[in-house]
Amino acid sequence: MGNMQGKVVAITGASRGIGAAAVRVFAAAGARVALLSRSGAEIEALAAEAGQGAFALTCDVADRASVQTAIDRVVETAGRIDVLINNAGVIEPIARLADADPDAWDRAIDVNLKGVFHGMRAAVPYMRARGGTIITVSSGAAQNALEGWSAYCSSKAGAAMLTRCAHLEEAVHRIRILGLSPGTVATEMQDKIRESGINPVSRLDPSVHIPADWPAKALLWMCGPGADKWLGQEISLRDEAIRRAVGLGA
Repeated sequence: MGNMQGKVVAITGASRGIGAAAVRVFAAAGARVALLSRSGAEIEALAAEAGQGAFALTCDVADRASVQTAIDRVVETAGRIDVLINNAGVIEPIARLADADPDAWDRAIDVNLKGVFHGMRAAVPYMRARGGTIITVSSGAAQNALEGWSAYCSSKAGAAMLTRCAHLEEAVHRIRILGLSPGTVATEMQDKIRESGINPVSRLDPSVHIPADWPAKALLWMCGPGADKWLGQEISLRDEAIRRAVGLGA
């Protein structure tokens, strides 16, 4: 899939789902992985499992100081940062706009949008000297309005535009910035969606969800030149041509 020997990769939301799968995929490719999450015990165990010098850092992406401290520690520990995967995200609140909890709505923006900004803002200065890659895990919800998902759709749409802005500003420094829209993935988030019973996504048959290692493998592929024509954009894993390029089933 790709050789990441000598590369340092930081992954937010690394304790479960796509994040945990990405830890395993990047470590298997030879990268030293920094696992960032609020779930300290889980990422400690996963770092030990992944090997390759992987290490865990407790971090809340909604907290700017927490993210800055975590990225600083990545560089202090590993000497560099080559890749940042902005994966942390929340689906809640799943509720019609008039019924949504304002505090939960705020939290979704803090995690899904501001968390991406915090990660970019902390990593970019370190990457300017030698280049790097920043990938944000997005969603089809960035482009499509869905009932009950006003916070999720709005925050993901904002993150997609942030990717475009960051690419515009940082491409001159050889920083590759792009997004991945993975489609529906068999993770804990899908359980919450199904339990809500709101909008057609909650009624999808679980058999249609792709495994978490598919987007993880796509993230690894996106760190290479094959994804260069999508810089500043979002790649959709629903695209059969992309799946073939990554080496996944159609």
